[in-house]
Amino acid sequence: MDDMLKDFVVEAMDLAVNVEEHLLRLERDPDNKETLNAVFRSFHTIKGGAGFMGLPALVAACHLTENLFDALRTGAAPVTPIAIEAALQASGFVADQLTELANGAAPESLPAMPEELEHILTNAIEGKGMDAPAPAAAVVAEAAAPVAEVVVVAPAAAVSTASADGLDWEGMYNAVVPAGSQVAAAPVSAVAAAPAVVAAAPAAAAAVAKPAAKAWDGAERREERPEVRHAAPVKEDSIRVDAVKLDALLEVAGESVQAANQAAVLLERLLQFKFEGQAATLMATLAETLERASRYSTELQRATLATRMQPVGRLFQKFPRLVRELAKDLGKDVELTIEGAETEVDRVVVDSLYDPLVHMLRNSLDHGVESPEARLAAGKPAKSYISLKAWQEANSVMIVLQDDGKGMDPAFLRSKAQQKGLISENAQLSNDECFQLVFLPGFSTKEVASSVSGRGVGMDVVKTAVEKNRGAIHIESSLGKGTKFAIRLPIELSIVPTMLVSTSGAALALPMAVVQRVVELPETFMEVGGAPVLKDQGRPLPVRSLAGALGYESCSERVGIVVAAPQPYILAVEAVDGTADLVIKPMTAITVEGITGTARSAEGELVLVVGLSFLMDGCRGSVRMAA
Repeated sequence: MDDMLKDFVVEAMDLAVNVEEHLLRLERDPDNKETLNAVFRSFHTIKGGAGFMGLPALVAACHLTENLFDALRTGAAPVTPIAIEAALQASGFVADQLTELANGAAPESLPAMPEELEHILTNAIEGKGMDAPAPAAAVVAEAAAPVAEVVVVAPAAAVSTASADGLDWEGMYNAVVPAGSQVAAAPVSAVAAAPAVVAAAPAAAAAVAKPAAKAWDGAERREERPEVRHAAPVKEDSIRVDAVKLDALLEVAGESVQAANQAAVLLERLLQFKFEGQAATLMATLAETLERASRYSTELQRATLATRMQPVGRLFQKFPRLVRELAKDLGKDVELTIEGAETEVDRVVVDSLYDPLVHMLRNSLDHGVESPEARLAAGKPAKSYISLKAWQEANSVMIVLQDDGKGMDPAFLRSKAQQKGLISENAQLSNDECFQLVFLPGFSTKEVASSVSGRGVGMDVVKTAVEKNRGAIHIESSLGKGTKFAIRLPIELSIVPTMLVSTSGAALALPMAVVQRVVELPETFMEVGGAPVLKDQGRPLPVRSLAGALGYESCSERVGIVVAAPQPYILAVEAVDGTADLVIKPMTAITVEGITGTARSAEGELVLVVGLSFLMDGCRGSVRMAA
């Protein structure tokens, strides 16, 4: 794909996504003129670029949709469900064509606009229903078949087709599409159109014979005005950069910070020796230079991170239409509300969260919310609500998906897992552990798989994707009231604020996102059910050994870290060695439960990074499958 086409596809895809959002808003507020104009402008912009790039199917779809919204905004046609459905289908067709181009398809290999789409758009323009007959223009074309070349041009020459903005859309459209797909300019009756076609033949032939320079070539131009002819070019405020280059830049920035920190530690050790004369002067200069280099490398790191941050709204805006269509297929009345779309998170996180959130929404629609009849029988409103929220919390981003459906039954989940052989018959699980069963591979409460869910792979994908991004997911549910999925993710992935600890001779790092405070541990503990417990700020918290959780040899652990998990506890370690922002390297060759990556400390020592999900789950892995 050449650069011009690539730029067009990127910009057009952004417009197509915004169009869907506007259409769903218009469905709720049909009289919103601003939304009507926004959709019209988007299709108009895409059509102009598509014409310049030689994409006739895109031009045809955008042209008809543009005509529809011109009619809607001028009041010539009503804003009906048929009109919204027609526009959504056109938006989907445009998105499909752009996706094929983005995946490397040649422009000439793209399919033509489906007849069904043309039919529904034409009916919507004329204010007809879904089953209305084909437009009269088709009869005109058939009747005038012997003079096909004349029919293409004659309406544009004989009939005024200028819209409210003074532009001849039909003439411009006919100039950029192949002869076989051109359309008549005005919806006239077959009886009245036939004589006009024949009478206009000489004028049409003359129009064809005119120099090509006067025909529209797909690029929109305005009449030049003397006062702006010599205006300075518009300054570009942004440029496009490949994500791979940004990743490489962040890698270099992180390593430079680590190198600067390591050099600072070495300099501190050198300054313990006594230097005199010129050596002392050189050491002072070296300290000053290193301090400046460290400051600039930190600024470089911060600036690089900022370039990778993107609002989660870029991800969230794809979901209203998904929920609308799934709810329609399932016969449910569901409204999705979105909050915190402006919350920023690392680009990699945004890109990797689409599939997990889709699985969660599908499960919420299929398993969570009830049918309107069931909700009314249970004393609930017929319409159900799903909310998707995002916000920053310390060094993390919280994404919460919540519904007001029937909730999850822990006993039923445990029974299903036992039937499928995923847990042993004698397993004693708490309610929270029963909720975690939905993340086991192969687990499903559906007896028969459907097109929406039931194959036991969705929620497993969710947990895997979240933990891959060093995040954690937690479930809360109440029978009859609904279910909440809470995802906690680091704001950025490569550089993580951590607390350095040591236990059993191993250097470890804990994400600061879950660290509340450090406490001193006594020699002996109170016990509840045979497990050690310590009172912290008046509440009894269980004490768990980090060495024991990771399978290390036991040691004297006299320092406790209060962990901010859904079920808070105290993590016992041998010593706390300070805090540091570490460049995390994922572990790819081996998998160690509880360890999510490695890093280098300022002293150059290898540090193992304990996983956020592992800590949030109480320093234990997920419920294990039966052997």
